[in-house]
Amino acid sequence: MADIDTIAIAPLFGPPSTARDQTDSRIMAAASGIGFMAIRNFPGDDWLTPRNRARLLTIFSLPEAEKQKLLRWNFDRTKENVYRGWFPLQPGAVSYKEGIDMGPDVADARTEPSGLDAGDPLCEATPLPPESALPGWREAAAGYYKAMETVGNALLRSVARALGLTETVFDKDFEGGISTLRLIRYPLRDPNSGVDLSGPDFSVLHKGETRTIIGREHADSGFVTLLAQDGVEGLQAKNLADEWVDVPPADNTLAVNFGQLLERWTAGRVRATRHRVIAPKQARFSIPFFYEPRVDAEIAPLPLQGAEPFEPFLYGDYLWDTATKFVEMSGVRHLRQPRRAKAS
Repeated sequence: MADIDTIAIAPLFGPPSTARDQTDSRIMAAASGIGFMAIRNFPGDDWLTPRNRARLLTIFSLPEAEKQKLLRWNFDRTKENVYRGWFPLQPGAVSYKEGIDMGPDVADARTEPSGLDAGDPLCEATPLPPESALPGWREAAAGYYKAMETVGNALLRSVARALGLTETVFDKDFEGGISTLRLIRYPLRDPNSGVDLSGPDFSVLHKGETRTIIGREHADSGFVTLLAQDGVEGLQAKNLADEWVDVPPADNTLAVNFGQLLERWTAGRVRATRHRVIAPKQARFSIPFFYEPRVDAEIAPLPLQGAEPFEPFLYGDYLWDTATKFVEMSGVRHLRQPRRAKAS
């Protein structure tokens, strides 16, 4: 499968039917094949129009002084938030972007998922701009977050059915989850910044043209990523033939890819695909939503034939271990200890 399938997923939100079965089959074909797909026709897809995307992206119009108030601890040691909040451009990094990571409190009054450790940085509140600075922005962010949670749940139920599992097998772990809504701006790099962009870490040959890398090649670490693009090309996925293919930035669609933890949990039936972002001719914006379970969700082997056994572990411990390896989270690893000790 070399191309990325675009799937209308409206049947996932209705009762059992032949149409839903066919949709499940197409989703699993994409998940087990290239590991990427595009989806359309779902509740909340009106958020994917240029006008509504722009409502979310107005946060980048904030004055620098207002953005500074949202910084994380590793960029401003006077702040208390270490996991949520603003990350600035890192001029020397391959991944050249700025943006903000927001948790479930952006969508409701919770400052942490209920019943969990309020001292856990993974459950901290998100620093957000005041309503006076961006009128209507919080309402838009809340609406978008809730819509993506609904889509994430529907997709995991589809995967469960395709695997022959009870469709609600994942539900309890994602109730009160800590899904992340991230808003990103990829500006054009300044060729006079002093960074050598000619090396293989920073540039690739694409269609006979040298293009700068602005998003390092990687596979997402978690479960399901729902990505709204801004109509600007640049995102690429690696197919089964080890070739880079473009992920079209079409309006009213989400690009969907699957993470390494879901690949492991499903005994490799779902594929976590490597992807990257190459620089377009203009600034690029994207809105990824990472659908995530509770911090205390236990990841244990599923009843799948041929699945290799593994020692169960807590999602929060796994997440902290992987997230703190990214440049925007550098220097914070020591601020959270595992909630469950590894078996000796």
